[in-house]
Amino acid sequence: MTSPPARGREKIVQLMSKGVDIPNPSTVDIGEEVDVDHVSEQDVKIYPGCRIYGQETVISAGCRIGSEGPATIDDCRLGPKAELKGGYFFKSVFLDKAALGSGAQVREGCILEEEANGAHCVGLKQTILFPFVTLGSLINFCDCLMAGGTSRRDHSEVGSSYIHFNFTPDGDKTTPSLIGDVPRGVMLNQPPVFLGGQGGIVGPIRMGFGNVVAAHAILRSDYLEDGRLIVGKTPAAKTVRFKPRAYVHFRRVVANNIVYLGNLAALEEWYVHVRRPFLEAREFGRLIFAGLLEMLALAKRERIARLRALAEKAAAGEESGPEADPDRAGKSEFRDRFSEIEGLFAPGPPDGPVERGRDDFLAGLEPFKGRGTDHVALIQSLPAAVSGKGVAWLQGIVDGICGKARSILPTLGLFGG
Repeated sequence: MTSPPARGREKIVQLMSKGVDIPNPSTVDIGEEVDVDHVSEQDVKIYPGCRIYGQETVISAGCRIGSEGPATIDDCRLGPKAELKGGYFFKSVFLDKAALGSGAQVREGCILEEEANGAHCVGLKQTILFPFVTLGSLINFCDCLMAGGTSRRDHSEVGSSYIHFNFTPDGDKTTPSLIGDVPRGVMLNQPPVFLGGQGGIVGPIRMGFGNVVAAHAILRSDYLEDGRLIVGKTPAAKTVRFKPRAYVHFRRVVANNIVYLGNLAALEEWYVHVRRPFLEAREFGRLIFAGLLEMLALAKRERIARLRALAEKAAAGEESGPEADPDRAGKSEFRDRFSEIEGLFAPGPPDGPVERGRDDFLAGLEPFKGRGTDHVALIQSLPAAVSGKGVAWLQGIVDGICGKARSILPTLGLFGG
């Protein structure tokens, strides 16, 4: 039997001596930077052919790595019983019982919350999946946030061979799609969303809860109502002149990006004020909590950078383009005042009404905290009166950001302004 790579041999010995199950250590590579104290002693198994890298890597009790094929983990934080069956996983967080099949490629900025999962050959980047969300096989689902569902039997699902189209012919990625939302989604009491297989979304779109999208549908518009059956329509065949950087849906793209960023801000507040004590009460909980905040910071930076690039390109195109575009002045306004838009997502003093809404919800939550350390079970046990206060608090964050953006960009006329 060949020896393990020299640089990881000592790490492997240390892991095995503390109880980690590594059936074929000669095929495993552990980076020198990996902290073995951040790997649990309880029921962790690393299968043959795996590579574990990154000083931020955390592997909690009950995790399984590489059960279907070789897996590479680099700077990922795994909660209890997470299972990464094969593929490549970089700078992401996987909470309790999150799972992905072989051939997965998960790049930076992803969060898979409790029992979120996917089958084989799933590609993710800058993606957030709320508890129970299930992805089929052969899926590319980058730059999305998806919520909905109440359990593993009642979950939002994305059918196999689904694509979120997140790159435009003009080279833009201001395309994040919001399927469900944060304020209602975190309460784990909303009907699931179903995206039928062999379909796709041309981002950025927004969609309400309880919607069912027929197979093969390519969505290009927002569907904000809940509980709809959506059957796609195939566009008529045609050939027309392509005008680069026309940005005919500029107002909707900007609005959807700001709403998405507002939802990220709401999710950060939820993590800080609600999730934090549940995580920190567990092994490696502080490290995993820090990872969640880091992923949200990455997501916000990514979205702001993409918006900034769009602002420059769209305004530059208008300066040399026709006068007829109704958004011409709005595009210039967006570029000229972009620093103010960016400032909406910088840390600052809390908004008074939002802070009061938060305190009202937390006071309502307090009597239920003695029911255990299971975050999901606790949130699902809340009466409607309490969860409704939580929705109002978080929606207030989103609405406040959107209202300020509308004031900053009066010419563009966002959100009906």
